[in-house]
Amino acid sequence: MFQGFIDQDAAIPVAATAIQDVLFERGMYWASGRSGVVNLVAAHKWFNLAALKGRTDAIAHRREVAEQMSDVEIAAAQREARAWMTTN
Repeated sequence: MFQGFIDQDAAIPVAATAIQDVLFERGMYWASGRSGVVNLVAAHKWFNLAALKGRTDAIAHRREVAEQMSDVEIAAAQREARAWMTTN
């Protein structure tokens, strides 16, 4: 259990510093099947969001995932990404 002290005034939120890395890592999680299941729709969504936030290597990963997806799956991933952007 953590028993340290977090200086809330000096803390920098993840969203301000490394959001594209967090989004990219979520894409890798779903693309690689680390959860036990490969979910290409989720992987595409997270790579798309990471690319939108400036993670340039996410573009190639999104393209690679898209090559294995149907048009319907790609559309679903894009809808999910848009929905995430409107709520976050």
